[in-house]
Amino acid sequence: MESTPIALLKNIFGYDNFRPLQQEIIERTLAGKDSFVLMPTGGGKSMCFQIPALCFDGITIVVSPLISLMKDQVQALRANGIKADFFNSSILPEEEGAVISRAKRGEIKLLYMSPEKLIAVSTTWLRDLNIKLVAIDEAHCVSMWGHDFRPEYTQLKAFRNSLPDVPFMALTATADKSARADIEVQLGLKNARLFISSFDRKNLSIEVRGQVPKKKKLYEIERFAEQKRNESGIIYCLSRKNTEEVAEYLRGHGHSVAFYHAGMSAEEREQVQTAFIHDDTKIIVATIAFGMGIDKSNVRWVIHYNLPKNLEGYYQEIGRAGRDGLPSETRLYYNMSDFVLYSQFADGGANAAMQKDKLSRMLQFAEAKSCRRKILLSYFGEHLTSDCGNCDVCDNPPMHFDGTILAQKALSGVARMKEKEGITMLINVLRGSANAEVHAAGYSQLKTYGVGRDVSYIDWRDYIIQLANQGLIEIMYSEGSALKITPIGWKVLKGDLPVRLTTPVQPEEKNIRKPISMQLSTDAEVDPHVYEELRKLRSAIAREKNVPAYVIFSDKSLKQMSIDLPVTENEFLAISGVGMNKMEQYGDEFMEVIAKFKHVPKPRKSPTILETFDLYKQGLSPEEIAAKRNLQVTTIYSHLSQLYTEGKEVDLEKFVSKDIVEKVRAAFNDLGKNTELKPIFEKLNEQVSYGEIRMSLTLILSGK
Repeated sequence: MESTPIALLKNIFGYDNFRPLQQEIIERTLAGKDSFVLMPTGGGKSMCFQIPALCFDGITIVVSPLISLMKDQVQALRANGIKADFFNSSILPEEEGAVISRAKRGEIKLLYMSPEKLIAVSTTWLRDLNIKLVAIDEAHCVSMWGHDFRPEYTQLKAFRNSLPDVPFMALTATADKSARADIEVQLGLKNARLFISSFDRKNLSIEVRGQVPKKKKLYEIERFAEQKRNESGIIYCLSRKNTEEVAEYLRGHGHSVAFYHAGMSAEEREQVQTAFIHDDTKIIVATIAFGMGIDKSNVRWVIHYNLPKNLEGYYQEIGRAGRDGLPSETRLYYNMSDFVLYSQFADGGANAAMQKDKLSRMLQFAEAKSCRRKILLSYFGEHLTSDCGNCDVCDNPPMHFDGTILAQKALSGVARMKEKEGITMLINVLRGSANAEVHAAGYSQLKTYGVGRDVSYIDWRDYIIQLANQGLIEIMYSEGSALKITPIGWKVLKGDLPVRLTTPVQPEEKNIRKPISMQLSTDAEVDPHVYEELRKLRSAIAREKNVPAYVIFSDKSLKQMSIDLPVTENEFLAISGVGMNKMEQYGDEFMEVIAKFKHVPKPRKSPTILETFDLYKQGLSPEEIAAKRNLQVTTIYSHLSQLYTEGKEVDLEKFVSKDIVEKVRAAFNDLGKNTELKPIFEKLNEQVSYGEIRMSLTLILSGK
């Protein structure tokens, strides 16, 4: 088999093009150089080391702290015909021996190992292997500055030093500048090049809802889940108790749901996770530990029941939705009590100041009145030039007004209470509350007492948080959340600076998003009947093989099938995510189902092949047409071949050389004039692409 990266990408994994940076990373690795890969969750990190592993003639070691992820990725690799295995604490001693034997015989291309196991055997049988690449996944675990520090990762530097001529690749989705520098030192990377891909996951919608009472929150979450009754989702909670309460509430409303937290036995957690991966359970309510080891591509939504500790964790957790690139939704609920609780946790821990600073940034994001994606991406060093149009702030832009008088009333109250009180007391004083604590402190005698009684408690709280976000006041959590006026705040109080505020939007005023329609970027409508039949077939095969359904085909591949209705080998191979191994294993069964619907007209504005023909007549190349229509080049070649067969004016001969046509003709004749593409592809030592074979056959069969 041709082992160039692009050929492997198409023939093994079924994709025509690399994602941004992947090819550069792969080429650097093949040149024997170290790399540091920073990509968001679902950004395509695995392909960066899986493709080089197939190019090298030895074995690739993949270090991962996540046992369930190893199993997941090994299953996916094997489904594509790749020899992969894992070596961790979950396998029995006799299984360990079998893995070691296969590795020594050169029968494994990728071996996934936990850091503990790797360190334990690094000076024994591991030395006997022909190691050509080492990939260290979740590399932030090596850094004290990372949010998921793992002490055993610090021992990997010695392993790196024992393989001075082998390229090492560190990969992570979450590492700020401090963590990045630390990772390079801790792992002993040599002149590593840092690759940072875009963190903009455009397919994820972002919504934040603050200060929602518990009963209303549960009601809203149930309504949200009801709209997505047949879709997979994750709900993250702060405490074990919350996970059980939310799961019980949803179960009481007929949802397929389970909870997951550290208080359960390892066996119980494994059962819950397996049921979710296999789509037997639709919703998981969990503490934040859940999901790190899951490569499930069809999670359609993620909800945070509480405020996350930091933006890195939040981004990683919402990134578990929509890994297949299809539209997915995220929602964050928060209350100030979450913030106070996390602040108290941070006080007694390591790097307390840094952890509290990150927590403050998280709160600022939640309280923001501007495009949330802009804020999120800027935190990771990326800047959008325009608003995203896919977050709650963009959906409901806030209305601004001159809030100078309101600000001065609040600041005056803070000053007159000697900067000793928090938000609740300030609001009670401004609203003229008869609260006993207000009177006991003598605050009912202040000039600011009752000056804001025309503003509701909730609105006052919103305005005060806005003042904090604008830097006019500071919340001193170390002093019982007392409010302090900043230098800018004093200028406002004295009348030297104006203030702009936004009109509060209460949770009940926000629109719940409509359910995601089953659409792909081609603007073609997915036939729900075809999709459902394909989904049932996929589920049956997955159960038979005891693998997750998305390992057979992703939702994205199924939806593309229900649009294009492929019934030939060539058409089926043109579907994104369909490689040769999957074509051989499952192609006939899926095409048999699709053939039943082939006669049914597909609801489109115009036939897809005619769209290709229109663009061809405009002078666009097949590559340009593919890019414009967001289709694979192979699909465009198939369209052009069919148009040629139908007598349309298409010059196929300018896309395929006479030399290639003659090679295909010879193979075609040697194989008894068999028009199936794969035998010809193999006969030609996989040196001629499927698109070229398809066009050559069209010319040959037309008498050329």
